[in-house]
Amino acid sequence: MNAREWIEKDFYAELGVSSTASAEEIKRAYRKLARELHPDANPGDTRAEARFKSMSEAYGVLSDPEKRKQYDEARSLFNGGFRPGGFGGPGGFDLGDLFGSATSRTGEAGGLGDLFGGLFSNRAGATSGAGASRPRRGADIETEVRIDFAEAVRGATVPLRLASPATCGSCGGSGARAGTTARTCPVCGGTGFVTRSQGAFALSEPCRDCRGTGRIIDEPCTECGGRGMSTRTRTLTMRIPAGVADGQRIRLAGQGEPGRRGAAAGDLYVRVHVNPHPVFGRSGDDLTLTVPVSFPELVMGTTLTVPTMDGPAMDGTVKLKVPAGTANGRTLRVRGKGITGRHGRTGDLLVTLQVVVPTKLERGAKEALAAYAQATAGEDLRAGLFISGQRPKAAR
Repeated sequence: MNAREWIEKDFYAELGVSSTASAEEIKRAYRKLARELHPDANPGDTRAEARFKSMSEAYGVLSDPEKRKQYDEARSLFNGGFRPGGFGGPGGFDLGDLFGSATSRTGEAGGLGDLFGGLFSNRAGATSGAGASRPRRGADIETEVRIDFAEAVRGATVPLRLASPATCGSCGGSGARAGTTARTCPVCGGTGFVTRSQGAFALSEPCRDCRGTGRIIDEPCTECGGRGMSTRTRTLTMRIPAGVADGQRIRLAGQGEPGRRGAAAGDLYVRVHVNPHPVFGRSGDDLTLTVPVSFPELVMGTTLTVPTMDGPAMDGTVKLKVPAGTANGRTLRVRGKGITGRHGRTGDLLVTLQVVVPTKLERGAKEALAAYAQATAGEDLRAGLFISGQRPKAAR
C-alpha cells in the first residue's frame, strides 16, 4: 500500500468504528464483518468479496498499534495543512510533488512511518536509510473457524480460506517486473532521505524521486503495481489439537502478513468456535452429562448404561452404579472418560441424575403411588421449614 492510499482511505469507516475505538472494539467489529462478508458465506458475490478484502486491509492496519499510530499521525498531518507549497512558500516541501513525481517509477512507499520518519529532525538515523530500507516484520492477522463438539474432543484437520496480504507471486516481493531489478536512487544514495538547508536549520525530508524507499523501479510488476504484495485468497490446512476449548486462539507462526525487506512474516491467529453437543457438555477437561432417572431407581438403587465419547465413532458406553437412596440432582464421577487435554491429562465424565416426573399415569401406577403415600404418611418432610410456634394448621 502506498502513502497516498494510506491517507485517502478511511479504515475506521471500513470497519464501522470511530477513530477513538479501542483495540477490543476494532476486533469485535472485524469479527462481525468477517462472518458476514467471508467468501465462503457469499459464494459468487464479487461485491462481498471486494468488501471483505477492504475490511481485512483496514483491520491489518488498525489492529497493529504501530501502524495505527502512523496512520493516525499521517492523516492528521495531511488534513492539518500538508499541501503543495506548505513549507516555506514556493520553495517549501510539496507533498503533492512527493505523491506525483515518482509514481510511475517507484515501487511501494512503505508505511507512513517510513514516509514521514525524520521529517522534522536532522539526526544521523534519519538520513541513514533506517526508516525506508530497514527490515520490518509482517503484521499478525486473525481469522475464525467453527468445528463440531466431537472434533474439539478428539482434534481435527480443517481447511482455512483466507483473503489477506501476501507476497506477490510474480515479482517475489521485489516490486520489479520479472527479469528486472530495482536500482538505488541516485538522488538520496539509497537512504530514502535528503537534507535541505533552511537558513540556520537543516530539514530532512523523504526523497521525492524514490518517495522515501531508497529504490527506483523502472519497470514495476504488473500484478502488484510495484508494491511487492497483493491481497490474495489462499487455502491453508491446520491441525486443531484435541481438547481445544470454545473461544481459544491457536497461533500459526509465519502465516500472517509477509515481512518487508526479508524480515519474518507475522503470525496467523485462529479463533476456534465449538458447536454445542445435543447430549454432552463440558467443564474444563471433564465431560458433563445429565441422565433422566425415575424415583424408584434413586430410592432402591440401580445400574445405568450411559454414553461416553470413547472409541473411533465416539459412541462408547459405560455401566454406572447408582446407590440406593441417592438424592435427585447428585453428580456421579466416571474417571478417565473425559477429554484428553494438551498436557496429556484426561478428565472425567460427570453424570448428573435428574428425576423425571411423569405428566400422565395409568390407573395401576396411580394406585401404587396412593399406597406409597399412605404408607409414608407419618413422615413430615417439611418439618424443618418452620420454627416453633409457627407451624401452620392442617388443611381442612
